[in-house]
Amino acid sequence: MAVPPTYADLGKSAKDIFSKGYGFGIVKLDVKTKSSSGVEFKTSGSSNIDTSKVTGNLETKYKWSEYGLTFTEKWTTENTLGTEVCVEDQITKGLKLTFETTFSPNTGKKSGKVKTAYKREYLNVGADVDLDFAGPTIHGAAVGGYEGWLAGYQMTFDTAKSRMTQSNFAVGYTTGDFQLHTNVNDGSEFGGSIYQKVNDSLETAVNLAWTAGSNGTRFGIAAKYQLDSSASISAKVNNASLVGIGYTQTLRPGMKLTLSALVDGKNINAGGHKLGLGLELEA
Repeated sequence: MAVPPTYADLGKSAKDIFSKGYGFGIVKLDVKTKSSSGVEFKTSGSSNIDTSKVTGNLETKYKWSEYGLTFTEKWTTENTLGTEVCVEDQITKGLKLTFETTFSPNTGKKSGKVKTAYKREYLNVGADVDLDFAGPTIHGAAVGGYEGWLAGYQMTFDTAKSRMTQSNFAVGYTTGDFQLHTNVNDGSEFGGSIYQKVNDSLETAVNLAWTAGSNGTRFGIAAKYQLDSSASISAKVNNASLVGIGYTQTLRPGMKLTLSALVDGKNINAGGHKLGLGLELEA
């Protein structure tokens, strides 16, 4: 058994089929470059077609592999500055420690977070602490795996209020071409997903969700088909009759174009459908 995924990555293959290759109502540009000294730059900007709001962010990352250190600086158009220092596999193999801070010059608001993660065969655990003067918030998660079976638990404890604010549980089963995932959030939100890689070109996924006290079940079906080595098409539909279609084309090495559309099947003639355009550049 390999190292299990983190709790957030349980059912990730199905989530990716539903989320990647789409960008409804947004025009987005992502640029990734790397300097000769090893500094990685990631710049992204997006414009919301409905609100015309433009947002962007800049991220620089430097890895000092000899000491297992990674330094990351982030800036957003909301004028928020972020710094992250990460050390991995130094104290003991599989242990990752991260210290993260954010600062907003406009408001003077500051925040900090300490993250720990430890992974090894059959086990993946993590604990994060949000540093707050009123009282830190503790986030914890653990996932165990054995012969394809996965079980995980996630919690959040607010020390200021001395109570548990989140308690989630998940169970899953995974093989090379099939993944099953079910979860219960706070005892009231129930969900599940199935992912299958039918062949080298076709991937499919189904998700279900239900809230206690509600008579309606939310569900969706999605698929991704690889047309050739440089192009793929994605499609999804849910029980609200929202149909999403995405097309991804690699124009040349390091340049990827994504086109997407969201159609309201119940109101085709009423308009309100959304289009999206994304361009990724990498050098």
